[in-house]
Parts: sequence; C-alpha cells; structure tokens
Amino acid sequence: MIDIRHKVFKFVGGRILKTGLAAFLTAWICDALGLPVLFAVITAIVTVEPTASDSIKKGLVRFPAAAIGAGFAMLFEAFLHQSPFTYALAATFTLIACHKLGLDDGMLVATLTAVAMIPDTTGDYMTSFVGRLSTTLIGIVVSTAVNYFVMPPKFHTMINQGVKRLYRNAGDLLDQIIIDLPHAKKQTLVYQRLSRDLERTYKLIAYQREEWKYRRHSINEVRSFSVVLKKLEYLQKILYHLGNMLFTETKNTIDQEDHRIIIEAGRSISKAFHNPSTQNSKAHLESIEKLDQLFHDLDDIRDETTDPRHHFTGKMIVIFELLSLNDVIDDLYILEQKEKRYKSRGNKRDADL
Repeated sequence: MIDIRHKVFKFVGGRILKTGLAAFLTAWICDALGLPVLFAVITAIVTVEPTASDSIKKGLVRFPAAAIGAGFAMLFEAFLHQSPFTYALAATFTLIACHKLGLDDGMLVATLTAVAMIPDTTGDYMTSFVGRLSTTLIGIVVSTAVNYFVMPPKFHTMINQGVKRLYRNAGDLLDQIIIDLPHAKKQTLVYQRLSRDLERTYKLIAYQREEWKYRRHSINEVRSFSVVLKKLEYLQKILYHLGNMLFTETKNTIDQEDHRIIIEAGRSISKAFHNPSTQNSKAHLESIEKLDQLFHDLDDIRDETTDPRHHFTGKMIVIFELLSLNDVIDDLYILEQKEKRYKSRGNKRDADL
C-alpha cells in the first residue's frame, strides 16, 4: 500500500496535489462566505510556488498588486463601461504601475484581477472592489498556508540524488569523449545537457536555502548541505576540464600506443566518478602513473618545431585535463571520507543518547 502511494505521489507530484488542495479549500471557503468562487480559485492556483518562502514573500507583493489592478478596473469601467478599451487600458496601466512600484511578482495576479472585475462590476464600485480583493486575499492566504503546512518539499534529498546522478553522467561522458577522440565534439549535446542539469541542481540549492529561512534545521543538515555544495564545486571543475577536452583539436596528434594509455587512464578516472574509492586501486594508480610519465615525456621532447603560438599540443592538453580530473577525484575522495567520519560521529552521539 505504501509503495502504491509512493508511486502515485511520484507520478503526480507534490506541487500538483497541493495546487488541487488549495483550489478545493479556496472554493469551499468562498462558497461558505457567499463570495465569488472563480477568481479566488484562479488566484490560489497561480500563487502556489515551489517553496513556502516564495509563497510568503510573493504573497506580500501580490495582494497590493491586486489592489492596484482592481482600482484601475473600477476607474476605466466607470468612464468607458465594458468596452474593449476598458480591458486594454486596465491591463496596460496595471502592468505599468506594478513594474514601476517593483511589484513584478504580482503582475499576473494583478492583471487577472483587473480584467476579471470588469464584466462582474455592478453599480456599487466600492462593494465590487472590496469583494474582489477579499477573494484574492483568500486565494493567496490559502495557497500560502497549503504550501507551508502540506507536504513540505524535501529539496535536500532531491539535491543529493541529483549530485550522484551528475557524477555518474560526468563519468559516462568522459568515457565517451575518450573513445571518440579525435571526434569528441560529437558529445557536445551531452555536455550541454549535463551543464543544464548542474544549473537545475543549483536552483534546488537556492530553494533549500530559502526554505530554511522559515523551517527549523539541525547542525547535521547544515554540515551535510555544505558537503553537497563542495561536491558541486568539484563538478564545476569537472565540467570545465571536460569542456576543454571536448573542443581540443587532436586530429593526427595521437598515435596508437599513446591512445591506449589515454583510454586506459580515462576509463579508470571515469569509474572513479561512480565510486571515488576506486582511485586507490593498484590498477588506477598504475594507469595514472603511465599517463603522468607520458605527459612529462612529451614535455621534454618539445622543440622549436612546435607551433610557437601554442605552448601545448592537442595531445598534451587532453593528458593534462585527465590528470587534472584525477586531482579532482582525489579531492572528492578526501571529502567523502570526512563526510563518513561526521556521520559515524553523529550516529555514535545518537546511540549514546
């Protein structure tokens, strides 16, 4: 039963479920108070945000923005009645006013409020104005409350899973780049996709920071979060080195024996992306030692026949980037060992308690 619920939740998504709940509660409250339901529900739907922090901050912006929209709707309806110019002017002036006042996050709700008020306005403009603001306020408050109390997002879990996936994908990309040399540019789309995934993970990091402003969190969570940030910093370095390999010209510069050494070391580093502890294996150390020796041999035989405009050949750049990636993996391994020690100390303290 629990597994079925988990699959349903994963398929539908927490934000979708919260949006539906916010719409239901808003409609129920408005119906009980005898207020118009439609626009209140629309407001509740468009104001559900990824984080409770965003709901609270943007809610404080959306209500005064909605008041501006309602005011312009009443103003132009009084002079022009229900004409196309009324809708156009109310929407335009609402957007201009919100932008000038720095209420950009409330533009959508304000504009919807303005255009939705015009056909429902009766002769009593003040009653229509107060009624529309009341339904808007109900929609904002309900959606914010649902977003805060119901199914709080677990960004930390999503971030950890995303980081592991990024390292696996980086390892697979490195493996493919090494195999495709000297035609590694074929993997450009994969590289760009990996870069986008990293950006999305940083967005989740920002969400988690905002969420902690309104929720309690432990020192262990903060320490674990700092480790994840460090891993993402290493991923940035990895992407930088992979990008250099991707766009380095190596045609007619790598012979068969050198290519074998590069592939052997590259695949070993690729495996270390999946499991950093493998970088301590004898086979890995031997492959890196061969690669390092090859780099020094190439450096020693450089002479005046080398292109004076470039300090390194394409082959040397690829080898240098692989050695740099291995250095990052060494740092990652040290970081994970520290993380394990922190966790073991925390578990020991919990056991003592």
